[in-house]
Amino acid sequence: MSKVIAEKLLAGIIFGDSENNEYIYLPGGEVGSDNPLCILESRGSSEDLPLEEAAYMVQHLTLHPCAHPSSANALINYKA
Repeated sequence: MSKVIAEKLLAGIIFGDSENNEYIYLPGGEVGSDNPLCILESRGSSEDLPLEEAAYMVQHLTLHPCAHPSSANALINYKA
C-alpha cells in the first residue's frame, strides 16, 4: 500500500480516470473513523473498499487526482 496515496485519500483527494469512468474517493462520513471505507465507482456500480485496498487499487488502475463528474457539474451549476 502506498502511504502517500492513503494520506491523500484521507485528505479528500479524488482519484479517477474519466475515460474509463473509474473513481476512488473517501466519503466525508468516513473521515475520522477507525477503519475508513473508500468508494470505488466503476462501470456504473460502486463498492466499499478498506483504505489500504483503495490505495492499492489507485496504483493498480493508474488513477490520477481529478474532480468527480458529479462534483464538477455542481461547481459549474453553482450560482452565488
